[in-house]
Amino acid sequence: MRKKRQTEITDVKEAVKKSGLRHIAFIMDGNGRWARKRGMPREFGHIAGCNVMKKIVRYCRDIGIGTYTIYAFSTENIKRPAHEVEAIFKLLVKTVAEARDEENVEFRFIGNIDALGESIAERCHELERESTGGNVRLNIAFNYGGRDEIVRAVNGLIAEGRGSITEQDISASLDTGDSPDPDMIIRTGNELRLSNFLLWQSAYSELYFSDKMWPDFGPEDVDKAVFEFASRSRRWGGVDETEA
Repeated sequence: MRKKRQTEITDVKEAVKKSGLRHIAFIMDGNGRWARKRGMPREFGHIAGCNVMKKIVRYCRDIGIGTYTIYAFSTENIKRPAHEVEAIFKLLVKTVAEARDEENVEFRFIGNIDALGESIAERCHELERESTGGNVRLNIAFNYGGRDEIVRAVNGLIAEGRGSITEQDISASLDTGDSPDPDMIIRTGNELRLSNFLLWQSAYSELYFSDKMWPDFGPEDVDKAVFEFASRSRRWGGVDETEA
């Protein structure tokens, strides 16, 4: 069984290399529903989800993907009970710190972090500084909304006195300005929407949906998504010459 799995991983690495897959973004949906199904509080699901996040980040690094973005907490999630918001943040910080030490991952928080208060913002920036120089990049979308990100980027350009704004200007001014756009966005939890995630950056991303809840998502599921990505024809608005 181990030999078979090693062969499969070799095939996945080859698919990543040939397809040019550099950046996967994850909408980690289903933690709360997963916990409720087991008669446990939602926080139990978030703990399980963070453990899976570390496993998936490690696996993506091992198969040759250099950048990943996770949707940890949206601008809409702020409406949740205060105790759940606080628990999610503490758990996320703990997980990020462990991954930084264990996996040599460089972190970048994206989203309106400063709106969460000085203490939370400073802790996020501290984690970023401590992870500088990691082998791979993990963008953590926290208090993040795609529309809010675009508005902040455009307002920043206006504040600089720009008389004319190009697509390149906006792309560079986004929270992900120093990362490539995601080649693929994976959403778990059997929901078929982007939920205000990376709206600008996902213009030509391949979308992949899984009916599994995030705590049940594993490396084999990443493999399926990678092979699906590799099988698709990415025309970027043009024509596939083999079909002409």
